[in-house]
Amino acid sequence: MPEMSVRRSLTTTQGDGRAPNRAMLRAVGFVDEDFHKPIIGVASLFSDITPCNAHLDRLALKGREGIRAAGGVPQTFGAPTVSDGISMGHLGMRYSLVSREVIADSLETVCGAMNHDGLLAFGGCDKNMPGCIMAMARLNIPSVFVYGGSILPGTGPGGRDVDIVSIFEAVGQYQAQRIDAETFHQIECAACPGHGSCGGMYTANTMASAIEAMGLSLPYGASNPAVSAAKEREAYLAGQAVVRCIERNIRPRDLITRKSLENAYTLVLALGGSTNAILHLLAIAREAQVEWTLEDFDRLADRVPHLADLKPGGRFVMYDLHRVGGTPAVLRALLDRGLIHGDCLTVTGKTLAENLADIPSVYAQSQEVVRPFEAPLFSHGIHVILRGNLAPEGAVAKVAGLKQRAITGPARVFDGEEACFAAIESRRIVPGDIVVIRGEGPVGGPGMREMLSITGALMGQGLGDCVGLITDGRFSGGTHGLVVGHVAPEAWVGGPIALIRDGDTITIDADRKLLQVHLSEAELAQRRTQWQRPPLRVERGVLAKYARLATSASQGATTG
Repeated sequence: MPEMSVRRSLTTTQGDGRAPNRAMLRAVGFVDEDFHKPIIGVASLFSDITPCNAHLDRLALKGREGIRAAGGVPQTFGAPTVSDGISMGHLGMRYSLVSREVIADSLETVCGAMNHDGLLAFGGCDKNMPGCIMAMARLNIPSVFVYGGSILPGTGPGGRDVDIVSIFEAVGQYQAQRIDAETFHQIECAACPGHGSCGGMYTANTMASAIEAMGLSLPYGASNPAVSAAKEREAYLAGQAVVRCIERNIRPRDLITRKSLENAYTLVLALGGSTNAILHLLAIAREAQVEWTLEDFDRLADRVPHLADLKPGGRFVMYDLHRVGGTPAVLRALLDRGLIHGDCLTVTGKTLAENLADIPSVYAQSQEVVRPFEAPLFSHGIHVILRGNLAPEGAVAKVAGLKQRAITGPARVFDGEEACFAAIESRRIVPGDIVVIRGEGPVGGPGMREMLSITGALMGQGLGDCVGLITDGRFSGGTHGLVVGHVAPEAWVGGPIALIRDGDTITIDADRKLLQVHLSEAELAQRRTQWQRPPLRVERGVLAKYARLATSASQGATTG
């Protein structure tokens, strides 16, 4: 059992010289007894900007109750959040990945300045979740994360379930005159029926699942719905758990190890999660000072089957998984199969195997959400790390649900997302094309925008299985199709993607793990002599800071 640490908050509250500090704290409700208790930062990323976070204030209050009940003192503070869904498809998306770094910096700054003994963080969006975990890894004080939970599915035309990706794809369907204006509007109105994060196995649910498998949130944390008494009970119990972690000195770097990262990514693969998990797990590993590379993702992908029939490529959403046992039931099945490490410590103070001991496997009942190991959706690797003369440092493809895993065709090159979307909108992309969107990497964007508007429109026009797409930007967890992102090095720093021209022949081959332009090294070298590095798109402010500091996508696109 870890030994009790000397509490950091005593630096702020103890001794005659700290009387002014105590005076300030008395003004916000502290009493004499509180100065001898653990002081815990409660990071509430509440905002009414997005349904993912609009209920976090309520959950944070429950967490505060749990901290008080266990003998701690809570201090609530906020941090900014960007909504990917709302910022998608325009220049606002440049701020999305940047916000992950800002959030990590914000939590580190507050907890560091206040000498908090522990941290309880509430998040619900694609970037605030990894941002919270990155801060926990940096601070390395006892910490627990609470996911805001998944949204319920909406009821669309004809009574069918719809979600946020339904409306992104409806844009392309409407452009192609495959649906009428009334149906289009009905989907828009029904896609997000209330509070909670996007319902499929998109980035929010992917990262929540990874965080639970890493041991940084309580069991069922990823699958309890946002609007449920179970989620409120979880928040209360998480407040108690962080006090126990302080008492036992259980810290994030005790939990974030190579084994727990393997557990996290194994669950992501089994559930068919977002490619953003690769970017965020690289960043979390970097902050926790754990050696982890793209090769580790590929190694695991070779042996972990895709089991869950979840959107975007499948039929179900996280609420359906919740109804058949949730994430712990899947983890138990993976543990029974020998695919995860049961001896990893978690925030409960128990190992993962101990947490799962009394939880039945998802296969203990009749259900259709998670396929059996003997009949998976795909036998291995929903994510594939591609390399070749277009991506010497690697690129990431998601192949879940793909009928066509390889394509060779002519390049259609676009400098930026807007130019590509205009071409799709005017129906200038045809079957067999390889769409290349460059200048959207960490430096070039800046901020590595997601391309859900692009991929949604392609799917809506019926081109998802017959058009290839590569970019140095990212893809939303809602993306599916023959798409390759995170191409590194990126165009803005002189990566080979900067040298591609319209009509060049490109091959994407997931089975051979290949991303290649059919040009000789001599031709590429000759083109390089004509290339000049462009100036940064932004000269001042947070985007400029990020562009100057960001690492390659192959290293997590962090600023640390």
